[in-house]
Amino acid sequence: MGTIVTAKEVGQYLKLTGSTIYKLALTGEIPGFKIGKSWRFDMDKIIQLITNSGKTEKESIVKPETKWVDGQ
Repeated sequence: MGTIVTAKEVGQYLKLTGSTIYKLALTGEIPGFKIGKSWRFDMDKIIQLITNSGKTEKESIVKPETKWVDGQ
């Protein structure tokens, strides 16, 4: 297990709000675990997820039904 961080720290790293991090964790889109009422995240796993996100659709943070428009 790597460096354990809070949702706020993950949010700062990913440039996302804390509430977005909680939503992603609840849906299983990013790995995390609860200790009591508090969420914690393994930063090594978050970085690995980002690194691997472009390799396959299954590993992507972005859901397949999300459509991106280039240049807009």
